[in-house]
Amino acid sequence: MNMIKFLLFIVPLVISSRTDQELPSFDSKSSEPKSRFAMLDDVKILANGLLQLGHGLKDFVHKTKGQINDIFQKLNIFDQSFYDLSLQTNEIKEEEKELRRTTSKLQVKNEEVKNMSLELNSKLESLLEEKVLLQQKVKYLEKQLTNLIKNQSEIQEHPEVTSLKTFVEQQDNSIKDLLHTVEEQYRQLNQQHSQIKEIENQLRRTGIQESTENSLPSKPRAPRTTPTLHLNATKNVEHDDITADCTTIYNRGEHTSGIYSIRPNNSQVFNVYCDFKSGNSWTLIQYRIDGSQNFNETWVNYKYGFGRLDGEFWMGLEKIYSVVKQSNYILRVELEDWKDNKHYTEYSFHLGNHETNYMLHLAEITGNGPRVLPDHKDLVFSTWDHKAKGHVNCPESYSGGWWWHNVCGENNLNGKYNKARAKTKPERRGICWKSQNGKLHFIKSTKMLIRPTDSQSFV
Repeated sequence: MNMIKFLLFIVPLVISSRTDQELPSFDSKSSEPKSRFAMLDDVKILANGLLQLGHGLKDFVHKTKGQINDIFQKLNIFDQSFYDLSLQTNEIKEEEKELRRTTSKLQVKNEEVKNMSLELNSKLESLLEEKVLLQQKVKYLEKQLTNLIKNQSEIQEHPEVTSLKTFVEQQDNSIKDLLHTVEEQYRQLNQQHSQIKEIENQLRRTGIQESTENSLPSKPRAPRTTPTLHLNATKNVEHDDITADCTTIYNRGEHTSGIYSIRPNNSQVFNVYCDFKSGNSWTLIQYRIDGSQNFNETWVNYKYGFGRLDGEFWMGLEKIYSVVKQSNYILRVELEDWKDNKHYTEYSFHLGNHETNYMLHLAEITGNGPRVLPDHKDLVFSTWDHKAKGHVNCPESYSGGWWWHNVCGENNLNGKYNKARAKTKPERRGICWKSQNGKLHFIKSTKMLIRPTDSQSFV
């Protein structure tokens, strides 16, 4: 640009000098040589300016050419990236279509499995009713057969009794098969439910890119090979075998608290509430929150459990024993009063069977709460209709079944539920805990939980 400005300044000077030369000269002849030399100087200046202008234009052309080359390279890179995005967009569209088709198929199968499960449940209920009736008939016939045996020294078994026994055995086998089929259908339902959830999450993730996909071309502009995209496979949280406790369920990848089926060693299948928190897996054996469940129950109910797993409940002494006899377990007691103060205590413990009245022996490990159970003592479980020796009046006086020692204590977590009232003292026969200064405190909620000391048990 400087050279152009210089040229624009020089050219008028040269032109003016030439114009002056063409005008008639009024000077003498002696001035002609001087004007010629002046003209040559102007030409040299003009030539020099033109030369510099040429060099400047040459440099400018080279620079412009380099910039154009850079622009072309960037355009090629952008074009290649745009092409890659178009290919990936087409692949994502195809995978999304496949996912939608799979989701539709799974939903159809899910409905079919649900219908089959309902049919199986209805058949199972009818079979169970038939089984009860047949068992009653068999008992009646057995009584008759016993009477006949007493009257006759040798008697052959009645054909009707034999046929009924055979039929009952067949029905038992059929019911067991149906139970196994129902459990298998239940596992398949849970598996398909998890697959549908995972696919829905994938569809939501791919749906974010729809606005970009609509703006990109559907056909690539040039052939090019790109790696295929791999979506995460659906995680299968179901297993062929029912687990032994909640820890096994947690170690297999299920980290959502809720109701699960377990089968401890040498035990039947039953449902429990698994509480997964802070990296630990706990089996909830007792829960009280609002007083909706009456805990002043019989020995049989305390033995086999009562209440609702999604509300207040007692898991059952026999079920607790079937779980804890597999390994060494920790008992955790959580309390919350009506001022929202929370406390907990953890114990190592040993639980006996029904022959020992489920004798409990504790050793405190850690915690910031009161001692709701005395440690290093043998505690036996009693209810109002099943009184252990030496603890005759405790269940009747304090309401609800509990582990007692030689005296009736204040810390009975299965007692009557006390709701907070203004300016009233807590009822000693209800659930409350006694602080070190002897003051009784209302209990708003209680939890009793167990877990193995070894978190890798039964894996």
